[in-house]
Amino acid sequence: MSRPRVHPHRIGLALLAILTILSLRSILSWAQEPTQEELELGARLYAENCAVCHGPDGKGRVGVTLAKDWPSIRPGLRVREAIENGIPGSPMPAWSQKKGGPLTDEEIDALVRYILSWETGGIPPLAPTPTFTPRPPITPIPEVAGDPNRGAILYAENCAVCHGPSGEGRVGATLARAWPSIRPDLRVKTVIEEGVPGSPMPAWSRENGGPLTEQDIDDIVAFILSWQPLTPSEAPAAPTLAIGPGQHIEVIAILIASILIIAGGVMWYSRR
Repeated sequence: MSRPRVHPHRIGLALLAILTILSLRSILSWAQEPTQEELELGARLYAENCAVCHGPDGKGRVGVTLAKDWPSIRPGLRVREAIENGIPGSPMPAWSQKKGGPLTDEEIDALVRYILSWETGGIPPLAPTPTFTPRPPITPIPEVAGDPNRGAILYAENCAVCHGPSGEGRVGATLARAWPSIRPDLRVKTVIEEGVPGSPMPAWSRENGGPLTEQDIDDIVAFILSWQPLTPSEAPAAPTLAIGPGQHIEVIAILIASILIIAGGVMWYSRR
């Protein structure tokens, strides 16, 4: 009894159908109108994590303008990928927990829907910006210019989102550490003023296009150098990688597609 013939073009059509279904699934999911709860969550998350760089109204600060049209067939996926994975070589870090950041998949989805709501003009009011928590008075460090008490306020407004409220690190580097240098104040000041090219650290001085004056930066430097290095027990835990619930369908589809491609290749080769 002869075996039924399996034509390679049928395997190709099956693969195309799978990819089409996945694409339509993604497009339709972003085409749905966001709920009020999603917009409110996105507004709060934006105020807490994004406004410091992109501005409270998305018109840019040290980060790019977000309140704009997104010319793409799938703008939601484009914005989500930038938030989730960051943009290598730019000041945009990865915010997904799977990439070592602080945000869950659901939180990123809410952020994306909130940002894309600007494109249609439906901008919900921003949640209140996190307020500064008063600290005990800080004694200025000898031979370091700047007021660490004013620096504490400026740090909370501009730096804590990425580096953590106590310099423990978040999506940015740990700052509560030893600074081995003859002039650590000048080293830290230079990094703040000029940024670190090719890294998520942008330039913050007005001379380099940022929002801070030289006095602002001196005060922030004085505050940062007032910290004691973190002990190992205080350092942030290493992030763990995980696959979110929404990704299982994509993973399974990719596995099926790979199996079909391999099987088609084997059958085609055996019939040569």
